[in-house]
Formats: sequence, structure tokens, C-alpha cells
Amino acid sequence: MNGAKQRSIGMPRMRRGRLRARQHGASLLEAISYLGIAAIVVIGAVALLSSAFSSASTNSVNEQVSAIQSGVKKLYMGQSASYTGLTNSVLASAGVFPASLTPSSDANATITNTWNGTVTVAAAAAANEFTITYTSVPQSVCVNSVTAGGSWASVSVNGTAYTTMPVTPANASTACSSTDSNTIIWTST
Repeated sequence: MNGAKQRSIGMPRMRRGRLRARQHGASLLEAISYLGIAAIVVIGAVALLSSAFSSASTNSVNEQVSAIQSGVKKLYMGQSASYTGLTNSVLASAGVFPASLTPSSDANATITNTWNGTVTVAAAAAANEFTITYTSVPQSVCVNSVTAGGSWASVSVNGTAYTTMPVTPANASTACSSTDSNTIIWTST
């Protein structure tokens, strides 16, 4: 009986020993590796997110400018190619601006873009042309918007005018020189 008693007492000790042998903890080196991989994933996600926001902003600007261009042409269709009297106020009262650009209630119908810059539509020096001006445009959005092309007579970036559309990426990159305060003027007939 003593032998049987010793076996039953000895068994739990043996099992405890096996359990201890099976338990493994992560070493400091493994923990650092896991944290490094997690950091790389987070940095990659942030980079992709930043790129997605820039792309979305570019698409938004291109859609807004195209909608304004179409709205102005439609509004002035029967005006014998003259955009005399064209202002933000006139366009606001006609509902030309897209919903993403809400005019203020002041007499000038001031419009603020996504970057707190202004959006101004006006008759150009030539009687048969009008301009759409965006200020405070970030560099990445500026380059992508200017190179998108479209049916423009010219595009001016920070005072440099281009009449051949679309503007080349190299020219756009040079013209969109400010990181967060570029001015783009699209001229349409």
C-alpha cells in the first residue's frame, strides 16, 4: 500500500513538472520583433491613408471645378459668348455651385474651399472667357489637379500660365511650389 500511495503522490509532481516544461514565455527579442512588425504595419497604413486623402481631395477639386464650369456655360448659354456680370453672387443665386461648396450669406457669396482658401468665379479680361480661382491649395492636390487636363483655355498656377493641356507633371511640380498655399486659376471659354 505504501508503494501505491507513493505513486499517487508522485504523479502530481510529475505532471506539474511536465506543465512547467510546456510553458513558454516570449523573450525580449521576440517582443521587440512583434512591436517592430506592428510599427511597420501602422506606418504603412498611415501612408496609405494620407495618400487616399490626397487622392480624394484631388477628385473633389476636379469635380467641383468641372461642375462650376458646366454650370456657368449653361447659365450664360444664350448670352452671345459674353460673361459680363459673372460673380459668385450670380452663380449662388442660380444654384451653380456644387453642394460641397456652400456660399456664405454675405453679399459677395464668399466661398471657402476645403483648405480655408477662397473660390472665386469671375469674367476674364477677354469677353468670351471666365476664370475659376482656388487659393490655399496643398502641393499634392495642386500638381494632380493641374495635370488632370480638361477643356480649359489655360491654367495658371502661382502666376505661371499654361495654354497647352494637360500641363505636364514636371511643369506642374515646378509651378505648385508652395507646400500648402498654391493658387490655381482655370480659364474657360
